[in-house]
Amino acid sequence: MGSDHCTSSFRDASYKILPYCYEEPIGLDAATKAASDPSFKPRPRIFDEFALTDRVSVITGASRGIGLDIALALGEAGSRAVYCIDIPDQPSEDWKISRDYIRKMDNGSRLEYVQADVRNQQEIWDKVEDIANKEGRMDVCVANAGILRFGTYCLDWTAEQFQEASLRDVMDVNTNGALFTAQAAGRQMKRFGQPGSIIMTASISGHIVNKGCEGLPYNTSKSAVLQMTRSMACELGPYNIRVNSISPGYILTKLTSMMLVDEPELVDSWAQSNPMGRIGSPRELRGLVTWLASDASSFCTGSDILITAGHHAW
Repeated sequence: MGSDHCTSSFRDASYKILPYCYEEPIGLDAATKAASDPSFKPRPRIFDEFALTDRVSVITGASRGIGLDIALALGEAGSRAVYCIDIPDQPSEDWKISRDYIRKMDNGSRLEYVQADVRNQQEIWDKVEDIANKEGRMDVCVANAGILRFGTYCLDWTAEQFQEASLRDVMDVNTNGALFTAQAAGRQMKRFGQPGSIIMTASISGHIVNKGCEGLPYNTSKSAVLQMTRSMACELGPYNIRVNSISPGYILTKLTSMMLVDEPELVDSWAQSNPMGRIGSPRELRGLVTWLASDASSFCTGSDILITAGHHAW
């Protein structure tokens, strides 16, 4: 944002109040200016605060599912380039349809696909640095890549099984991969000296245990993401880089659908686990992530936002 509009008390303060000032006044400042300046023309500004115009975004696990819906939202909000990072050599058909959809909008945004494995720290660092060098900036990062692993009773895990399933599988992607992705983007945000927003995809499973699901490694991995978010927010705050997490409840994606085919009884169980009595859709995360990515959430960092249809409330 620019720095043309700041009240005198803010300009003259010897301590920090605002991280930046807007090129035009907003809210009560705008109303006050309109009252005293007949030449000032009022106009709606709230959606400007949500806009991601000219910003560069990266999101992992974005070839399908929640990640792809979020990528679309960032593109619709005006992000100049949304780099969708995932492990397959080629993007899914859903991704190609989404890329074409953004092209047809003709709003200056584009979706790009990058193959990378979030478990490989140096690879993800290098590829995000390449993106930043090409685009000349790095503004938004959504560390979204994740995998599920359920089905073993907690007392039955052997050391070898737990290390294989948790440390080299679930934890490697869900926790280590989240860290490596956030590091990759944060390094570039700091290098360019611009404000940035890093968003981690955690889970309701980091707060509660999923009834009927034996998912110790997955639950552990998502709990780690919550504390990682808070820690990084505290260390990166001085650079005006915000770090937050979202904790979705039960969301119906192609990945979870595969699980429900084998255990159809979970549909009713999941739906009845929240006061609204239903499972969520990836599109119901779009507004939240766009808010966290944008200046509309400029005073929000170190927070986890639960979006669970009230699952966490009882």
